Amino acid sequence: MSVYERRFRLKSSDVDKDRRLRTSVLFSMLQEAAIAHTEELGMGREKTLDRGLLWIVTLQRAEIERMPLYDEDVVLRSWPGRTMHLLFPRYFSLETAGGEPLLKASSIWSLIDARTRAIVFPEKHGIEIEGVTTGAEIALPSAPRPVSQAASGQADSAAQQLCTAKRSFTVPYSFVDLNGHMNNTRYFDLAEDMIFSQEGGFAKASAAPADQPAAKAAASEDQPAAKAPAPKLICSEFSREVRLGETISISLSSDAGKHFILGTAADGKPCFKLRIETA
Repeated sequence: MSVYERRFRLKSSDVDKDRRLRTSVLFSMLQEAAIAHTEELGMGREKTLDRGLLWIVTLQRAEIERMPLYDEDVVLRSWPGRTMHLLFPRYFSLETAGGEPLLKASSIWSLIDARTRAIVFPEKHGIEIEGVTTGAEIALPSAPRPVSQAASGQADSAAQQLCTAKRSFTVPYSFVDLNGHMNNTRYFDLAEDMIFSQEGGFAKASAAPADQPAAKAAASEDQPAAKAPAPKLICSEFSREVRLGETISISLSSDAGKHFILGTAADGKPCFKLRIETA
């Protein structure tokens, strides 16, 4: 099959408090679609996992019209792009059952040796995937840029100095996948926890003003929490594995609905970057 297709109805566990599809669940859906289609194309676990090879995603990009909602029926499509030596591009589209476009996405995958963790040459292992052009492709992903234009040409350490929130995180057992590292979808949960938390500023912005009368302030506490801004563009780069029990530092820089999240290992080298733009 040149284009993979799967239909979903969103469950309560798929959505956030605003009944929108969770970002982490979205990328999990994309990841599973890519794996399922690779199986259909004859390049599944018998040629990879069972032979000590692992598929990893290194770059992702999603351009979003709107996130689907709880109990909504959606159609996910995925197809491979033309292989670029060691890199396997893949494209995605998501729409409602009625045909309303919801989002488009692209990603870059590679194969690594499970023992050495080094990228391998696919042709040496008989891995070949024929690319497809549908006309619905978006640009391939590139490394996310810091939110500050002043920092866009600077080193990651300079971007860290502009951060609005920081935290450390130790990878728990439940975050580790069959590749032996923290699954890429979990980074989006960490990012949104920071963006929409008190330290990230969203909770403060949606809280009652300090000079509001006490009675009104108390009444406001009974009101539903403000809706989180919806994501419109998401870019990610995973440059280094993070393993079980490893502690990383995460910094957040935000400006006018644009958020840059940088994760660094103990040696100071980056392990992931995310850019999330909301509206």
